[in-house]
Amino acid sequence: MSQSGVVSGGDPNAERGPDGFGPPPRDPKPGPLKRAVAVIDAIAAHGSSTAKELSEHTGLPLPTVYRIANELCGVDYLVHLRSEKRFALGYALHDLAVRLHDDLGVVPQVRREIAALQQTTGMATYLAIHRGMDFVIVHVVDSPACRRLRPMTFGFRENPHATAFGKLGLSDLDPAARRELLGDGPFPALTPHTLTDPDELAAELDSIGADGVAWETEEFTVGTRCAAVPLRTELGTLIGSVALSAPVAAYAGRTTHVEHLLRATAARVSRFYRLGTP
Repeated sequence: MSQSGVVSGGDPNAERGPDGFGPPPRDPKPGPLKRAVAVIDAIAAHGSSTAKELSEHTGLPLPTVYRIANELCGVDYLVHLRSEKRFALGYALHDLAVRLHDDLGVVPQVRREIAALQQTTGMATYLAIHRGMDFVIVHVVDSPACRRLRPMTFGFRENPHATAFGKLGLSDLDPAARRELLGDGPFPALTPHTLTDPDELAAELDSIGADGVAWETEEFTVGTRCAAVPLRTELGTLIGSVALSAPVAAYAGRTTHVEHLLRATAARVSRFYRLGTP
């Protein structure tokens, strides 16, 4: 059975393969596309770079870096800062990012709602979108006082059995679809509190479906508690969720209040997706 939705092992910060799952494959001779992506990724990670620096970051020969960088400049994925002899990210990448955010529904009105929830609760807040069989984080707001969970950044979709937004999505699937996504179990234990037994997880998912809120306490990261509430269309179809995370102690005496704020935010975001208005 497929394990496509689960990362084996207990370290959520471990290096993953290009699809987000499993260890990165060994590819001693990457093709042209992977070499081009490596150059873009190196600049995204390190900022504008000389060809020599890109060669060091990617392990590609210097002539290959020059050729790839010049080709990427030709399609505006990179720009050549000639006076500085450096390459930087190009404007076409911005256009792609804008189109992706529009496709995912991460419009300014929704971003403001997620930011307002963070300001009100003081917790890290997340927007996840349901795409096919994936439940993908597309927007995060945090603060120095309460950072997002690592590695929950844009595009994160791993280990849904151990995250609040992941369990919320799983609760909306029938048993066959859950098995297709997770496999037969037992599931990876990221902490001593992670639910690894398929029957125990199924029972919790039934409760989540009935309650309309998913909680996880120290199942993804020790010391942290998370909650998620669904976003639904007018017909009840799950399209995503609004979630938050904070140290367990931050919920003391305010769990019900936090849940109320989370539900209210999700209701407004759902309204926007249904009607196009806040």
